[in-house]
Amino acid sequence: MPTLEQPIVWSVAGLDSGGGAGLSADQRAAEACDVHLCPVTAAVTAQNSVAVTRIAAVDPALLDAQLAALADDLPPAVIKTGLLGSADNVQVLARWIDRLREGSPGRRTPALVVDPVLHASTGAAFADEALLAAYRELLLPRATVITPNRREAAALLGPAMSQASVPAQAAALRELGALSVCITGGDAHDALALDWLATPQASGWLALPRVATRHTHGTGCTYASTLAAAIARGFVSADAAVLAKMATTRALERATALGRGAGPVRAASDFVADPRLLPHLSMDEQPPADWAAPAASAAAPGLYAIVDSAERLRAVLRAGAATTVQLRIKADPANDATALRDAVATSIAAARGAGVRLYINDHWALAAALGADGVHLGQEDLLALSADEHLRLHAARRAGLHLGISSHSLWELCRAAALQPSYIACGPVWPTTTKDMPWHPQGLHNLAWWVRMAPAPVVAIGGILTPEQLRDAAATGAGGGCVVRGLGPSPEATLPTWRDAWRAGATAFAAGDHATPSWPKTSLSMSP
Repeated sequence: MPTLEQPIVWSVAGLDSGGGAGLSADQRAAEACDVHLCPVTAAVTAQNSVAVTRIAAVDPALLDAQLAALADDLPPAVIKTGLLGSADNVQVLARWIDRLREGSPGRRTPALVVDPVLHASTGAAFADEALLAAYRELLLPRATVITPNRREAAALLGPAMSQASVPAQAAALRELGALSVCITGGDAHDALALDWLATPQASGWLALPRVATRHTHGTGCTYASTLAAAIARGFVSADAAVLAKMATTRALERATALGRGAGPVRAASDFVADPRLLPHLSMDEQPPADWAAPAASAAAPGLYAIVDSAERLRAVLRAGAATTVQLRIKADPANDATALRDAVATSIAAARGAGVRLYINDHWALAAALGADGVHLGQEDLLALSADEHLRLHAARRAGLHLGISSHSLWELCRAAALQPSYIACGPVWPTTTKDMPWHPQGLHNLAWWVRMAPAPVVAIGGILTPEQLRDAAATGAGGGCVVRGLGPSPEATLPTWRDAWRAGATAFAAGDHATPSWPKTSLSMSP
């Protein structure tokens, strides 16, 4: 029996006699993700690297028998589809999805990842109008995620939407019932490989530099199978799409020249810990024109104290131990404009006099106007900015304003990376009552993964209440560690101990006394 660490994915797809795509590619991707794949044959093809010469859907009764045998012994965490062959086979699959979802009390409801294989890369058509209608009527309303390329998205939506923008097409597919949509860009010709992500958690362009290769056979299968594997491992759709993007890019890098046509891509398990493969996620519908390189290296924040008043900031500065301070005043500028301005201005002057870098939380426009070193923003704050405010913030950054950004999930890490910040906060590392949020504690495991993958210094934040916790955070290689409640009523008395703990952890990391994690852990629970 598969272990709990090896969840089960059913792939209901086609058999490629050339071994490049279909169930062969799905198996390679599953092994790279350490999940158990049950290969269910829905269609058989006669093909090689050059052409598809024949396609035959399996008899619906045979498909039903395969699914019945698996349901009795190997129930899935996720069902992933590929080439289905016929509308009758779609009907069989839809019935089994409903049966599994209705009849699994006490077990996880299986997710459905739909890879609508409608054409071969050689141009051969795999779907007639009856099959297209079955996708729209039977699979999209049941889909957790659908992963068409741009040509397939247009085919599913029909002529009326063929010229619509990619984000508009994704919205239309969600209106047909799919919970999440990722329209991949492998069949496009952009300078970057761009996938449009539309999920309940996040929307935007997932981008990576395009791999220059003609050997792309099995790319879509690898993407969808990795996404299914990530969901089976507990990741929500947006995070699963990040992992699928990484895995597919690595598979393209390892593609093999076999035969006279496009050779197969080769999935590999090392994708998940390769910082080169971390994609960027855009803030809006504007596609990125080029790959944003990391910003010029900023000084690591080190021991990072967070205070809520100018008076408390002065107490921190008197201790002479923190290298970075954040002023977090939760005031409404409309009601407390004068007091807020005075507190920020006073704090900027005091921190500058002490040689300590000061970040202002939230009030970025005021901080920029008064000449603060930097600002710290949550991603909800960034998403709420108007186009004009984004331009003003960008101008302030060009003028030297540093930016720190919060992140709690893989997609938020990707969004932060695209903004070229001075640091990226990873949190909450441990449970915290400072803020009410849905995120699971990241733990030292995810903090270490962030440190490995992020293109900027990583700051540990959330639940750091003891010097031992700060030492452990520093020992992961984090560039900073935040102390809030742990400062106590008298920061002058507590900060030297915090400083010593930070230095001890940093020394341990420099000595190589640390482990490098492979897969990150989930930080958000999946909805039923």
